[in-house]
Amino acid sequence: MNVLLVTFSFPPAGGVGVLRALSLAKYLPESDVLVDVLTARNAPAVVRDEGLLRQVPASVTVHRTWTLDLPFFLRKGVKKILSRNRGTAACRVAPQAATAASAPEKANLLKRWIADRLLPDPQVGWLPFAGPAAERIVRTRGIDAVIITVPPFSSVLLAKRLRRAFPDLTILLDFRDEWLDTTLQLVSLNSNPRARLVAEQTERDAVAASTAVVTVTEAAREVIRARYPAEPPSKFLSISNGFDGSPPTAPAPQPHQAASGRVTLTYLGSVYGSTEPSTFVEAVLALRPELRARLRVRFVGHCERPEYRETLLRLGPTVELTGFLPQAKALQLLDETDYVLLLSHDPVNVSAKFYDYLRAARPLLAAVHPAGDVRRRIVETRAGRWADIGSPEAIRAMLVDALTTPAAACYHPDFTAIARYHRRPLARQYAELLQELALESRQP
Repeated sequence: MNVLLVTFSFPPAGGVGVLRALSLAKYLPESDVLVDVLTARNAPAVVRDEGLLRQVPASVTVHRTWTLDLPFFLRKGVKKILSRNRGTAACRVAPQAATAASAPEKANLLKRWIADRLLPDPQVGWLPFAGPAAERIVRTRGIDAVIITVPPFSSVLLAKRLRRAFPDLTILLDFRDEWLDTTLQLVSLNSNPRARLVAEQTERDAVAASTAVVTVTEAAREVIRARYPAEPPSKFLSISNGFDGSPPTAPAPQPHQAASGRVTLTYLGSVYGSTEPSTFVEAVLALRPELRARLRVRFVGHCERPEYRETLLRLGPTVELTGFLPQAKALQLLDETDYVLLLSHDPVNVSAKFYDYLRAARPLLAAVHPAGDVRRRIVETRAGRWADIGSPEAIRAMLVDALTTPAAACYHPDFTAIARYHRRPLARQYAELLQELALESRQP
């Protein structure tokens, strides 16, 4: 079977956003699926990670096209300029007040003007290149099925184009994050009424053109399915994200603590809208001084907005911001931590870092949405403690418990449940789905 995997970012681009596509390219060939990958040659990335590129099997053919996008550092610079708020202007002296007051208004108008031309998201500039390339690959490589994995959500526009060109082609939309109910509000550059209308129409057309819609959580599957009651329920499926490496069979050995006896919490991944850290920071600042002196919180990743970094720096010597690190180095730091830390305001999506935490076999401290899928998976796997991210008091109580009770005494994971989230068996599920859908498409 020949499959085209469409993904905006792919190794050597680093970051958690490439791992779903990488795992499919890595493990689908074990199920006799020949994989072609279509990706953007110059997709913005926090860092290059050559270690990820070395995981791509030699049998995988990677097609790279250009995209009309800025390099990562320039994009972040523009975003920083557009994100300046009224607080900056308000601090200026009185004679300048009238002039200063107009600056944030002008910045907001400029931000709105730019954002309204980058709908449904800024990566829409890839489609003039990706569309013709996808059609060519389907024709010349004998493609049986296409997987379009998002975000960026603009890539789902390819489903309608491919359906017109290939009426019988099997097309899967792979939603790593739910779009309209969560990501559009928590993360997107633009969530105004016009942006929502464009997003709603884009998703509606793509779902209609697709053969199947795959999500990474049951909650996301239910949310998307509810939006399209005219579509058959069987069209909407869920195949989880996961981790790589051997599944753990026992808790990891406790790290050697410094003479100070400090307890280390390590957070992997970007800090952005759905992981905004203010309630966690408030909880840490509310700890008794003698407890806070024993705590070290290490954030490994990129802060999407300056205010998130400023919020974390309120913790002073308690916090360490390492910036982005290659995946291998970031995972190595999990061997040197007492707890892994998870933050999530999202009630539907589950961060990819959660599965790396499961693999590390370190006890988890999670400040999450109490009704979300993350909380349910923590309970299922017995991976650690959780608290309501909307309650600084509950987070503080969780931290007090962690600082006064040995981690090993409260960590009793279900390793059978954890093993179900390994990427190899999950890719086999994907291969079985592809074979089933392709067989159905050939039936009269």
